[in-house]
Order: sequence, then C-alpha cells, then structure tokens
Amino acid sequence: MAGTYSKIYIQAVFAVKWRKNLISNSWKSELHKYISGIITEKGQKSIIVNGMPDHIHCFFGLKPRMAISDLLRDIKNNSSKFINEKGFIPGKFEWQEGFGAFSYSPSHIDNVYNYILNQERHHRKKSFKNEYISLLNEFGIEHKPEYLFDWIE
Repeated sequence: MAGTYSKIYIQAVFAVKWRKNLISNSWKSELHKYISGIITEKGQKSIIVNGMPDHIHCFFGLKPRMAISDLLRDIKNNSSKFINEKGFIPGKFEWQEGFGAFSYSPSHIDNVYNYILNQERHHRKKSFKNEYISLLNEFGIEHKPEYLFDWIE
C-alpha cells in the first residue's frame, strides 16, 4: 500500500473584529502559545505564531488530511473562547470573518519565520492593510477591496 507524502507550509493571517487593538502585551504570549497548541493538537506542525494588537500570523506545516479552512476555524473559535474565558478584555472578544493563507516552499521557512518573529519592527514601516494587500498581490490572489478585512483608517 502506497503512503501519502507532502510538505506544505502555510502562513495564515487573521484579524481582530473591527481591527481593534485588543491583543495586549500582557497576555499576547499566552495567546500565541495557546494558538500554537491548537495547531499541534490538530496534528499539524506549528512553526511560529506572532502578531500585533490587531492581527495574528501563524506559520505551520499542513498535512493533507486537514483543510486549511477547518484548521483556521478551530484556531479562531478556540482562541476567542480562551480569551473570553480568561477575561483578558472587558466585553466579548471576536475575530473577523475570513483569513489569508499563503503557501511557501521549504527554502522560504527561515525568511517567513523571521518575518513573523519581527512583526513589531516590520509594522513600524508598513500598516497591516498595506502588508495584507501586498501579500495578496505578491501571491497573485485576485480580491475585491470590499471583501477584505474591516480596516480602521
């Protein structure tokens, strides 16, 4: 019986509802570890999770038995429940609908890892909106501006 072999690396990006700056430095590390744990618990390989107060980047190895949309649904559902149960913010925490997912070859792992690791430095020069649209354009993903995240200008 033949086996299934693959190496699929995905960077997923998703945002806080209304792009509010709700992810605080005081608990963001705990959130990133929790999200990494979800990825691992789902049988995928978590490489790095990092982000900014209004969005998250996850970089992971994806096995073909898992759909990206299923994994991101589980990450977003479970992490928002985690944030709400911990009482990290007053009121209800929610992620925006949708996400971006971008695939990379093994030769790009170090560059993507460092890019995600250095989000704070990167965003001193480029807004999340410009970053996200640049990723869509770089990967040749056709998109309509009205169907992107809700941006705070």
